[in-house]
This record gives sequence, structure tokens and C-alpha cells, in this order.
Amino acid sequence: MSTSPMQVSEARRFQQLRGHLSYLKLNDAAEALNRVLDQARTERMSLTAALERLLEIEVEATEARKLAARERFACLPESWTLADFDFAAQPGVDEKLIRDLATLRSLDDASNVLFVGPSGVGKTMLSVALGRAAVDAGHRVYFTTAAELAAKCHKAALEGRWKTCMRFFAGPNLLIIDELGYLPLPEDGASALFQVINQRYLKSSTILTTNVGIADWAGAFGDATVAAAMLDRLLHRAAVAGIDGPSYRLRGHQNQADAMRKGVNARVS
Repeated sequence: MSTSPMQVSEARRFQQLRGHLSYLKLNDAAEALNRVLDQARTERMSLTAALERLLEIEVEATEARKLAARERFACLPESWTLADFDFAAQPGVDEKLIRDLATLRSLDDASNVLFVGPSGVGKTMLSVALGRAAVDAGHRVYFTTAAELAAKCHKAALEGRWKTCMRFFAGPNLLIIDELGYLPLPEDGASALFQVINQRYLKSSTILTTNVGIADWAGAFGDATVAAAMLDRLLHRAAVAGIDGPSYRLRGHQNQADAMRKGVNARVS
């Protein structure tokens, strides 16, 4: 059975079109081309609709890759979102404030957020949830603990990479510094933290969680001058969320233990 010139022409045009898409690195569109053409014939789609669908596939794939890259860079320790936080279980949290922070308006004017309270009350979970919202919205986010930040800065200074290190920490739209005050900072740790905060001052947002009350920073970090300068920059544009409720973490552990106990009792009975 012979093949008509028109069929040869259409086959050649299809291969050329795939080649053009691949050359332009529209690889997902190239992969979907045959499927979209079949769909266009079956559903009698217009040329415009078929082209829009083909490019939509490429855009969605590109956005998915960008999101995955932002997630890898962010180094968030958990996949928590604000929907995972039980505000009823932690009355010490100002839910209205947190909901407002979740709009990410604070990133537009480079405002900071300080979560202050004892261990286990939900500071890290809330900071990660806000970080997750920022990642999903297309912002560059980076999560670190205060101890890790100090160690990286110290190592960079020893290796002659101080400026590179400062540029790295200045880069993200949102920097989350967790657990300030939980571990003693090395001798140059408070100074390094101040310089990171100073690099970001009025340019990018920082979320900081700490178990040290603001009035006690001078004593906790061993240098009243550095502590005052750091607070001056952090608090210039900031929301301070003091959390003094019960331990959110212990409540979660208790709920898990209660559920396991009920399960065991049910099997026994």
C-alpha cells in the first residue's frame, strides 16, 4: 500500500515540529505533541486551543521544576503547612497575626518575624509553615539553625570565603534562623549572626525563633553592643509573636500515645 505525498509531508512536518520544540528546549511540549494532536482531532479543537494546550503543558512542567528546585534549596526540615497547625491546641499563638503573616505581605517590605517562647510551643512549626507558603508563592527561602549558621560563617572565615558566605545568606527572599539561644554560640557566633542580619537589613525578610526573651539578649549572647545592634535591625520592621502557651509538641506526643493506647485496648477487648 503506497503512502501519499500529503501523508509524507504531514509526517515530515510532525517530525520537524518536534525537532523545533526540542531545539527550543521545550522538551515536555515535544513529548506531549502527539497526544495533544490526537486530542485536537478527537475533540475538534481549534488550532489556537491546541497550541495553548501544548504550551500549557510546558509551562506546568517548568513551574513544577522550579518549585522542586526552590524546595531543595530551602532545606525545610518538615513539610508542615499552616493547615497542619492546631491553633485550638495552642492558645498562646495569636492566630490573627499568623494568618496575616501567611499572606506574605511582610516579604514585600522586608519585614521580619520573631517567634519568642519556650521549647515545644510551636515556633519552628509556624516558621516552617510560613517558609513553605513563601516557597509555594515563588520566593527563595532558606532554613538554618543559629548554630549551623554560626558554624558555616566560622568555616568560611577560616577558608577565606567570608564575602561569599555573606552573599549566600543575603540572597534568599526569606531566611529562617531557628533555635537561637538553645545552644551557646561560639566566640564569634554573635558577631557572624549580626553581620548576616545587617546584610539583609531593609532588603529581605528574616524569621527568627528563640527561647530567649528580647530583654535578655545582652546577657544570653555575651555582648551587649552586638545584641543591641542586632535587635535594632531586626525590630525596625518586625512582628513579634510571643508564645507562652502549653507545649504543643508534648500535646502531640500525648495524642499519639492516647491513640495507640486506645488501639491496644480495642484489640484486647
